[in-house]
Amino acid sequence: MNNFSASKPQSCRHLNLDKDAVDKGESGEDEDKEQQKQQQGGARCEWEIALSAVISSTNVEGASVSDALGVIEFDHSNTVFATAGISRKIRIYRLESLLAGGSEDGRIGFLDHGSVCDYYICTPAKLSSLRWKPRSGGGVIGSGDYDGVVMEYDLEKRLPIFERDEHGGRRIWSVDYSHWDPTLGASGSDDGSFQMWDSRSEGGRCVAAVHPSVGRAVCCVEFNPFGGSMIAVGCADRRVYGYDIRMLTTPVITLNAHSKTVTYVKFLDGHTLVSSSIDGHLKMWDLDDMRMVRKYKGHVNNRNFVGLSVWRNGGLLGCGSENNQVFVYDKRWGEPIWVHGFETMATYGSNHGFVGSVCWRQVGDDSCTLLAGGSNGVLQVFDCKRKTSI
Repeated sequence: MNNFSASKPQSCRHLNLDKDAVDKGESGEDEDKEQQKQQQGGARCEWEIALSAVISSTNVEGASVSDALGVIEFDHSNTVFATAGISRKIRIYRLESLLAGGSEDGRIGFLDHGSVCDYYICTPAKLSSLRWKPRSGGGVIGSGDYDGVVMEYDLEKRLPIFERDEHGGRRIWSVDYSHWDPTLGASGSDDGSFQMWDSRSEGGRCVAAVHPSVGRAVCCVEFNPFGGSMIAVGCADRRVYGYDIRMLTTPVITLNAHSKTVTYVKFLDGHTLVSSSIDGHLKMWDLDDMRMVRKYKGHVNNRNFVGLSVWRNGGLLGCGSENNQVFVYDKRWGEPIWVHGFETMATYGSNHGFVGSVCWRQVGDDSCTLLAGGSNGVLQVFDCKRKTSI
């Protein structure tokens, strides 16, 4: 098993896939025909996306796998972001300090993590997930780790203020907070459950523990960030579930989403969801009709968690790939509109690296920033601007 935090969960390693178990409407032939019909004219790129900065360690030639970046998260001001992975550190950065390394003439800034990182907090275990706590003014960040523990950190004091250990020591893959009630958190784990808890109580009183598919890992959870009562859950049983948090006995939505483990779910808007899987596809879903709208393919993903992020204002999807590249899709087309290779990985002798984390800055309609992290710890910053003429 890959030591990186984004490797496939143990319960997913030997999946015996029954093709008949996949919904008929999801069959490959039918999907491809529908895709062709929807995409007549082909994908076109309406954006200029350029590399602005590369952040690495001074000893990157000898960098170990412990530098791998498994998660990147902007805070709610979109001026500060955090990274984590299996280095047992949460690193905090200010975006302006990274952009200052470049120049107006398009030159790329080459920076060192030690000089641009504001500060870091050491954690007791490897981390697989981060989430900024809503309404905390960017002062609290939550994490899920390899030992099955959820923790919250006060970033001003740089100390843990909350700890919850209720997943039986099994790895937590994902944590999130409700935007409707930020004291309500959720975590998905290798133990086959997603649990909802109240961070105001000591030890995080369990509000609910749900097993969507007995014995199969829960790999991702996300509350509807637009204020609805739904939480979306992706599992190793290849399905995506939607639950109303006011009544968790049965899912209100079940999508036979993919042919392999579902690794990420992201709300594009209040009624549209994007899912990712180690079957090498992203898919966009209309939650009102419970139907697939579009399938996206081009990136390589059959083992690791490679990241998924959506820029809601611009309608762009970003993900990593196991061939050391970052991909951007326009939600309107199933083919990538932009691909960039992490050449620095090859430069420093990594033949098996991959892009394992991506994050869009959620600001603006015509310009934005994309962050991407590699399995060798290299962080790249991209400027994205809408073309003035197409």
